[in-house]
Amino acid sequence: MQQDLIAQARTWLAEDPDPETRAELAGLIESGSAEELAARFAGTLQFGTAGLRGELGAGPMRMNRSVVIRAAAGLAAHLKAQRQGGGLVVIGYDARYRSADFARDTAAVMTGAGLRAAVLPRPLPTPVLAYAIRHLGAVAGVEVTASHNPPRDNGYKVYLGDGSQIVPPADAEIAAEIAAVGPLDGVDRPEGGWETLGDEVLAAYLARTDTVLSAGSPRTARVVYTAMHGVGASVLTAAFERAGFPAPVLVAEQAEPDPAFPTVAFPNPEEPGAMDLAFATARRTDPDIVIANDPDADRCAVAVPDPAAEGGWRMLRGDEVGALLAAHLVARGVSGVFAESIVSSSLLGRIARKAGLGHEETLTGFKWIARVDGLRYGYEEALGYCVDPEGVRDKDGITAALLVAELASVLKEQGRTLLDLLDDLAVAHGLHATDQLSVRVKDLSVISDAMARLREQPPAALAGLAVTSAEDLARGTAELPPTDGLRYHLRGARVIVRPSGTEPKLKCYLEVVVPVGSADELPAARARGAELLDGIKRDLAAAAGI
Repeated sequence: MQQDLIAQARTWLAEDPDPETRAELAGLIESGSAEELAARFAGTLQFGTAGLRGELGAGPMRMNRSVVIRAAAGLAAHLKAQRQGGGLVVIGYDARYRSADFARDTAAVMTGAGLRAAVLPRPLPTPVLAYAIRHLGAVAGVEVTASHNPPRDNGYKVYLGDGSQIVPPADAEIAAEIAAVGPLDGVDRPEGGWETLGDEVLAAYLARTDTVLSAGSPRTARVVYTAMHGVGASVLTAAFERAGFPAPVLVAEQAEPDPAFPTVAFPNPEEPGAMDLAFATARRTDPDIVIANDPDADRCAVAVPDPAAEGGWRMLRGDEVGALLAAHLVARGVSGVFAESIVSSSLLGRIARKAGLGHEETLTGFKWIARVDGLRYGYEEALGYCVDPEGVRDKDGITAALLVAELASVLKEQGRTLLDLLDDLAVAHGLHATDQLSVRVKDLSVISDAMARLREQPPAALAGLAVTSAEDLARGTAELPPTDGLRYHLRGARVIVRPSGTEPKLKCYLEVVVPVGSADELPAARARGAELLDGIKRDLAAAAGI
């Protein structure tokens, strides 16, 4: 076994084009690190509907130039098989370690395969790449990013020519082409021949951003903004300036791109402690709201002043922001379909139906939401909002931030806040309280064991609420294709359990709905909602063995 591992490693080493990972792998071979080599060569990073994502390093189970070259070659072969050879592939990248290298390798492979390649001029938000695909008439797009993953991760996200992320069967077809790629010295990678775009595409994207706002709407909200060490600051500040908002106060320690993400444990606004510096800046400057993007600026987090919260500021849940933006769009008289993933709050459906608008639920991910016919607005509880589907068929943290700032401005002119509007929605539709039980694991078998246990012994009740139906989503439903997940409907509650598609996590999404007769009943309803969510978390963890 040890000799097989060494032989695999030496074969990989012989064709690795990167001096850095060659040296790393040679060191592992020299030291005879069997456990580490086994982890690196336990298989290959799987190309799925999220593309590729993993830790940087040498070997087929890590993100590196060899893996990226193979992925690019597989994508090129797929495009040619679809008779799109000679078409344009647009490539974007964030500011993570090796992102620029992976983008350059992709451009070289596409050029060598006879396609045209164009690379964005510098690290830019993922929604700029999603916009560029449609704007330039490309047949595909690639974004090199690991979004909000830890610093040592990177990833490879693929879009098709409609500007939305790949879905089955394209993912499996591309994966098969990747597996068929032979030795890397057979993959033509010229030294040039692709285009490096100027700022014209960014200018076109920015010119579109303020179209998400109403003409003549108030633009008075004062914002503290953090880019979370990512690529959002320059684009968001330019968008705010174009729209006529006050210049956001930047969280200085997190404003510039830094792949080490030195001030946060995880560069995700949802993670504990990630917003501490933003709240400290807010306490000094007294803005109306705090806005955060994740490192590739496709997600948007919002926080509001709240005297009852520790430190005086409270993060809104993604479901709360999703409902607020929906209510704002309804008030503006929009038409079309509102869409969300199945793990997001059922409040969106109630808002849409009351307004006479269409509503659809999809599987998790904007790759599904973006494909809803007649989409006007889509959101996902993980801080993702699509407010301009004709421009960007993906979540977009820049335009979402503009729309949040417009809503805050409208309410400010009325002497009201985002929390007041949330109260209105609770009185109109019932209090929809959501939470999440999320378990990060080192051993992925913990996740599969928990899913198996829940399938074999589904809970009959959670927090004293009877489970009225249990669905294994792996079988699919009348509305949804199969996915690895479980859905439980309870009396006044809903629970969905699924493995994360991008991180080693088991994620459980909880929602309880508490009727509210008047604003006076809100405190009691919130207390009841929190009590039920705590009970569901406790009982679900016991049932799953986590």
